[in-house]
Amino acid sequence: MPLTEILYRLHQNSFYFFAIILFIIGFHTMLTHSNLIKKIIGMNIMDTAVFLFFVAIGYVRGGRAPVLVPGEEQAFINPLPTALILTGIVVAVSVTAYALSLVIKVYQHYGTVDAEEIMRIRGGEEQ
Repeated sequence: MPLTEILYRLHQNSFYFFAIILFIIGFHTMLTHSNLIKKIIGMNIMDTAVFLFFVAIGYVRGGRAPVLVPGEEQAFINPLPTALILTGIVVAVSVTAYALSLVIKVYQHYGTVDAEEIMRIRGGEEQ
């Protein structure tokens, strides 16, 4: 496959490509940082990647909003992924708020938001 065709296909599917890149960035952030707030930020980046992916699935090039006009044939954009994403955004905001409130309680109890430090402190308490 020639390079120009690869670049053309990548351009045509750029929403999927960027969703995958965002998900990888968020996943990497969650795995490599021990700061709990950075882990929450990574989780939010992953949420955004999933939202972008689902909205990209429902998008139709040259399509329009699904409003029927008598006698007119037109490609429509699928409204279901958009409706589901609105619900997903509300859930993601709620989970983020809850996670941040837990981080506040953890900070009040241990005096740090570093997961490795908390595990070290917990290890000392149990002995």
